[in-house]
Amino acid sequence: MVVATVLIVDDHPSFRATARAILEADGFEVIGEAEDGASAVEAVGKLHPEVVLLDVQLPDMDGFSVASSLGTNGKMPTIVLTSSRDAADFGPLVAQCGARGFIPKAELSGASIRALVD
Repeated sequence: MVVATVLIVDDHPSFRATARAILEADGFEVIGEAEDGASAVEAVGKLHPEVVLLDVQLPDMDGFSVASSLGTNGKMPTIVLTSSRDAADFGPLVAQCGARGFIPKAELSGASIRALVD
């Protein structure tokens, strides 16, 4: 199994810690964390993660805007959006921003990410 590198983007430190523990236990390598959209874009440029776990609701911009901006530099990581809200709340925005998919925070697991990445 190939280990994928992951950047976790969420404004809640407790969720970042939980997501890190879940993903690392399932064989992913978490190479960084960011707490808002601007630092997420900067971190992707520096760290070049294969996967970005991206919260939809960030303090400075929404995850859809972040995902769209990450797609402009040519080599886009696989983006998986997450939220405590249901995917149905976001309608077509998930597909339109270039994200691979959406996972509710309550359902986050290594298997759910792998199903979208592989």
